[in-house]
Amino acid sequence: MDYFIADTHFGHEKMRALRGFASVREMDDALIAAWNERVQPEDHVYIVGDLIYKSDAPASYYLDALQGIKHLAIGNHDRQWLRMFHPEKWFVECAFVLEGERDWGFFTASHYPMMDWYRRRHGAHLVYGHIHNLTKDPYYHYLQTVPRAYNAGVDVNEFKPVTMKELIANTQLYRAQRQHGRLHHHR
Repeated sequence: MDYFIADTHFGHEKMRALRGFASVREMDDALIAAWNERVQPEDHVYIVGDLIYKSDAPASYYLDALQGIKHLAIGNHDRQWLRMFHPEKWFVECAFVLEGERDWGFFTASHYPMMDWYRRRHGAHLVYGHIHNLTKDPYYHYLQTVPRAYNAGVDVNEFKPVTMKELIANTQLYRAQRQHGRLHHHR
């Protein structure tokens, strides 16, 4: 099984506060539990950036705790912790843009949303992160109109890794709620 996730921000106090957790440890534990509840050791997890940020714990603490075969599309907050160790121990691939093909189609995974991506005109999907659920940003609303572009951020996917089918369903649900003025972003 393939899963996608972005913007976990393990260890990040500011994200802890925005997400309504009592402590960074509570947030980290909840994210790890949600991940491992779904992901089996043989599953592939495409981390679409910002895995860890400003954590007091070493990256190895999180990477050892998280199940699955990991792929990392590097985000703006990943560069610092990536410099501290050899990523090949935990990731089968680590790049700014990842591409793959599955029975459901071709995909590009990039932390930063793109306006165009490889094979977009032929039905390819874009999986991105970075913008969380910052609905005040004008490009956030525009991205909701781009066909086959999906936000893998935990803040819009119930704090867990999701399949492509779930990404598509979550995006459709968000768009429907937005059209009817019923958006709710709660933990």
